[in-house]
Amino acid sequence: MYQYDRYDQAIVDARVDEFRDQTSRRLAGDITEDQFKPLRLKNGLYLQLHAYMLRVAIPYGTLNSRQMRMLGHIARTHDRGYGHFTTRQNIQFHWIKLAEAPDILAKLATVEMHCIQTSGESIRNISADQFAGAAADEIADPRPWAELLRQWFTFHAEFSYLPRKFKFALTAADTDRAAIRLHDIGLKLVKNAAGEMGFEVYVGGGMGRTPFVAPLIRDFVPTSQFLTYCEAALRVWNRYGRRDNIHKQRIKILVHDLGAEEFTRQVEAEFAELLKLNMDPPPEELARIARYFIPPPFEEGLDDRLDRSDPDFALWVDQNVHTHKQPGYAIATISLKTVGEIPGDISADQIDLVADLAERYSFDELRVTHAQNLVLPHVRKQDLYTIWQTLRDAGLAVATLDLIGDIIACPGLDYCSLANARSIPVAQKIAARFADHDRQLELGELKVKISGCINACGHHHAGHIGILGVDRKGTENYQLLLGGSGAEDASLGKITGPGFDEDGVVDAVEKVTDLYKTLRTDGERFLDTYRRVGMEPFKEAIYG
Repeated sequence: MYQYDRYDQAIVDARVDEFRDQTSRRLAGDITEDQFKPLRLKNGLYLQLHAYMLRVAIPYGTLNSRQMRMLGHIARTHDRGYGHFTTRQNIQFHWIKLAEAPDILAKLATVEMHCIQTSGESIRNISADQFAGAAADEIADPRPWAELLRQWFTFHAEFSYLPRKFKFALTAADTDRAAIRLHDIGLKLVKNAAGEMGFEVYVGGGMGRTPFVAPLIRDFVPTSQFLTYCEAALRVWNRYGRRDNIHKQRIKILVHDLGAEEFTRQVEAEFAELLKLNMDPPPEELARIARYFIPPPFEEGLDDRLDRSDPDFALWVDQNVHTHKQPGYAIATISLKTVGEIPGDISADQIDLVADLAERYSFDELRVTHAQNLVLPHVRKQDLYTIWQTLRDAGLAVATLDLIGDIIACPGLDYCSLANARSIPVAQKIAARFADHDRQLELGELKVKISGCINACGHHHAGHIGILGVDRKGTENYQLLLGGSGAEDASLGKITGPGFDEDGVVDAVEKVTDLYKTLRTDGERFLDTYRRVGMEPFKEAIYG
């Protein structure tokens, strides 16, 4: 994984000193909350319903055991003993005292972490496939380009005050585990007919109040020019993006209003002019970064077989373990979706335990996923049983990856000042209703995603079953959506009809799944069945 050089460290240390001064002035009353707000947001500090929330960047979801243990220390020392992993591969702490925030940033800086550009109208944490560098189906590890992108756009003067926040995602596999078409810019690493690597470029995706699936605007831009191409797209948006209406400020609105063809024409024209400036960094810079992403020293000749005699272990392997590019190794996902717990939450003790597992069994590397889980990316198959036993004893061996129990949920109205309704209780009730593992396996792949407001931090638009919390004259109400996907077959869910109360939406989810079992053909996923039969049978089942 990438390691800071002296410039990186100097930048982060300087930002800590700057924020310490800003915080001191706010506490002393020398600046108002309105003056302080844009300063704290640039450092990932939000003021929520009950306390300050601090969002820590985890670029492309990669971190090591030292960094993980620091997160555990912060959870234990500065929060209430836990952290919350998000759908953007970040971690949030929800009970931060303002006076302690600079100290937290200083501690993070000692392990090459920060909160820069995790909020505000800036380019947010660069996200990527959580299996990058390990997946058997990728053409190359996309993280060197993700890191180059992160460095290029950190404190980029031209894009420090954008019309709205901006999100990148990268993948290098046909299986899209990064939801690239639901981002402002999604990049897929590909090879052309000559065997050269470049990127497919998707622009204008996103969720929130006005969701869109991003169109492909270029099917190949050489890796040596992809930064310039991304900058061209950002320049067009920065020039014409709406700043007069908060609901129309995202690049997706500009792409929609202009049309993909006209937007592409303008980007290509800007790209042609920028190429004359020779702005892309030299190949040596990518090579410097890529050296930090060389594969770990895998053992050769390992036994690729696995003892599956323990049925509980076999279930976990079938659901949570994926094929690794190196024979004898596997990718193991650690679920943070235990029934009764909050999706994405993890205790300080569990953080330390996972750090220990990464250090001992996964070449000191961890990943955070878009589904609020964790990954040990490089595990010897012969170690999987020991790892599973350790996770089982810590309450982290839930075998529900991509099943109905693997629910994504934002913090909702329990924490967030923007939310209209609570997400957590709904997620917990659905998890309890479908707690029986055989029942989950019978339903198969079924992704449920819940948001407490239209901002869609729980990605409800991309759920096979999505739930959106809304306010109906002071009462929490939940809309049910069907047919969304954040994968390579990206689509947006559609609202079934009138909303429900908290218990009613759980009942509605059960009615949907019961009907699916009667309608599906052999091997047909819920999403496939929905796309084949349409909305009407499900509406009839829900509303009668």
